[in-house]
Amino acid sequence: MAINSPVPDYELEETVELTSAEQVRAISNPLRTTILGLLHERAATVTELAAAVKRPKSTVAHHVNVLATAGLLRVVRTRRVRAIDERYYGRTGRMFYVGLGRQSDGVDLPLDFNDFEVAAKESTAAYEAGQMRSFIRHARIPEERAAEFWQHVDKLIHDFDRLPRAGDTTYGFVVGLYPTSDYPTLPAPPDEA
Repeated sequence: MAINSPVPDYELEETVELTSAEQVRAISNPLRTTILGLLHERAATVTELAAAVKRPKSTVAHHVNVLATAGLLRVVRTRRVRAIDERYYGRTGRMFYVGLGRQSDGVDLPLDFNDFEVAAKESTAAYEAGQMRSFIRHARIPEERAAEFWQHVDKLIHDFDRLPRAGDTTYGFVVGLYPTSDYPTLPAPPDEA
């Protein structure tokens, strides 16, 4: 793939809101999130995906079917190979997000997949090799400011997502913003008390 070619190589929506329990369950499986991640780069067949994840084709076909049934993947093109139409799958959206507190099918949404758990497992080798770049900061701010800050982070996530695929190393990028009630807080200064 050329360094400046669009990522991915097919048309898709910028964002897709997940509003059903079926959709959230579909992305809560590590193999399925890996498949979705691979399809950020380009459309792929079940055979290509199976080779990439080193799993049997039948296993990958099952997971692709779960994602397609949930509306997260679709066939973006086909190619005729020896009297068989080979299907290339692509994501339906560049970014998926869970519609917080919303449900359209009357079923409570399960908790979203814990990206930090995945990142912790993936990043262990980089941490041990001294190649981990990370930080954590805390700020006591109003909820509106947190929402405003997250909009900036969301833009950065989209920028990272659109980077042309090139090079030999895959990098993980994980971010989070969460309220915490057990972080210490200084008392008000004496002149404000």
